[in-house]
Amino acid sequence: MADAPTLPATGEDDGSDPYARPAQTFPHLDPGMAERIRRYGREERFAAGAELFRSGDRGVDFFLITEGAVAMIDTDAHDEEIVVTTHGARQFTGELDLFNEREVLVGARVVEPGAAIRVPRAAFRRMVSAEPDIGEIILRAFILRRVGMIQHAGGGAILIGSVHAADTLRIQSFLTRNGYPHRLLDTDVDPDARSALDCFEIGVEALPVVVTHGHQVLRRPDNATLADALGLTEGFDADRVYDVAVVGAGPAGLAAAVYAASEGLDTIVIEGVAPGGQAGTSSRIENYLGFPTGISGQALAGRAQVQAQKFGARLAVARPAVGLACGELPFRLTLEGGDSVAARCVVVATGARYRMLDVADHERFEGQGIHYAATALEGKLCAGGEVVIVGGGNSAGQAAMFLSGKARHVHIVVRGPGLAETMSDYLVQRIADSERITLHPHSEISGLAGETYLERVSWRDALSGAVPNTDWLGGCIALDDKGFVVTGHAPDGHSPVAPYATSLPGIYAVGDVRAGSVKRVASGVGEGSVVVQSIHGWLAESAEKN
Repeated sequence: MADAPTLPATGEDDGSDPYARPAQTFPHLDPGMAERIRRYGREERFAAGAELFRSGDRGVDFFLITEGAVAMIDTDAHDEEIVVTTHGARQFTGELDLFNEREVLVGARVVEPGAAIRVPRAAFRRMVSAEPDIGEIILRAFILRRVGMIQHAGGGAILIGSVHAADTLRIQSFLTRNGYPHRLLDTDVDPDARSALDCFEIGVEALPVVVTHGHQVLRRPDNATLADALGLTEGFDADRVYDVAVVGAGPAGLAAAVYAASEGLDTIVIEGVAPGGQAGTSSRIENYLGFPTGISGQALAGRAQVQAQKFGARLAVARPAVGLACGELPFRLTLEGGDSVAARCVVVATGARYRMLDVADHERFEGQGIHYAATALEGKLCAGGEVVIVGGGNSAGQAAMFLSGKARHVHIVVRGPGLAETMSDYLVQRIADSERITLHPHSEISGLAGETYLERVSWRDALSGAVPNTDWLGGCIALDDKGFVVTGHAPDGHSPVAPYATSLPGIYAVGDVRAGSVKRVASGVGEGSVVVQSIHGWLAESAEKN
């Protein structure tokens, strides 16, 4: 497949409007392809005005128009209908939500009577896999359609609030990283914001608010509430037993999901926020194989997410794992909110989280001056100001280079003597050569000050680093003295040692959460792909015993 455009979990694009590229975004299939698609579905006739599906429906089918015309319907902020495009003969409906069970963002209505080949979802997955030339055209079109919706804020939500407020930034980051189209009305500068607040009779004390495409008004929603309201959450069947449950959708977890699903394993990925993990907050990764000009962490995660879903993996976001019952098989994961997932095998890929600054008032400035990412959202907030980056890893170096093009000056504060031992050389050299970046070795943050937002930072000698996300494991597997998962056990005490097997057979750990792991994106992807071989062996042994 040709190099795909930037994928939806980023909100980024390649510099052009996908809607202005109809040959790729809304392609016509050739007659031979249309005939091959006919084998996977059935032709149905439709009268003018018939609705093939509505915005908000789940589990919709794929339609290839054979006669007549079908309009794709969106609504604007005033609930007025908008025709995104009109499909004619040998054009097809759908976008990326056809690969999952989320609510679709637009509807489809017949505007000229005719016919279409309806391909049920299960058959659609088989078709995409069995007909790679057709699948490539469809997948590329679906990606471009989602990117276009993000650019035009189509089919999405309205976020109203101050861009400097922590909750506004949290919600905007959640929507962006999950590839959900939205429009921001900044109450600090946008005159439309006041009108919107008056329309819904909302006072400033309730901000930020999210107005969904169904016009539900959510006041300061948490991520789980927001995901439910927007249809991002998929339902869970408590009686279904998956082959593999991957906990964490960073590079390691997504790689495990792609390889497990592509090899026929029934796979679910549990993610608390959005695909990408810490890598998803990187503005540009330049030393990942195959991307000589670099790729953002969000773009990389978006590509991996689509790959995993294309092969049939399910992705559940905004429902972090909070517990693990490991006393018997199948294992059962408890999710925040009370849902549970059963699986024969569990891959722990929850990575590590940033360590909080041990400085007075740091909680008051979380999201209001203290941030844990350097994406385009944070770049706008830092424009023209002084920026302090705490830590000396690759993510810190990437953040420094990205923000140095937007901020007046960037300061890097590290506790050690320099960057050489913790950062790739190409980043070390760029930082050394930049007149807009200053390194402060042997230093740590000592003070934070400001009225509403962070205004001043002082340091004296930075508390950097990360701690593993392993609290939810509840003592099921062995951890080292820092809380990272110990791996390298024999599955049954007699078989050869499996490098990613934990102390409990059937549970594996990959990526940053694993003790002794190399904290690199490529390493995490490698571990996630390799662990699937051990999973196959474990599942085969378990099946024989039962």
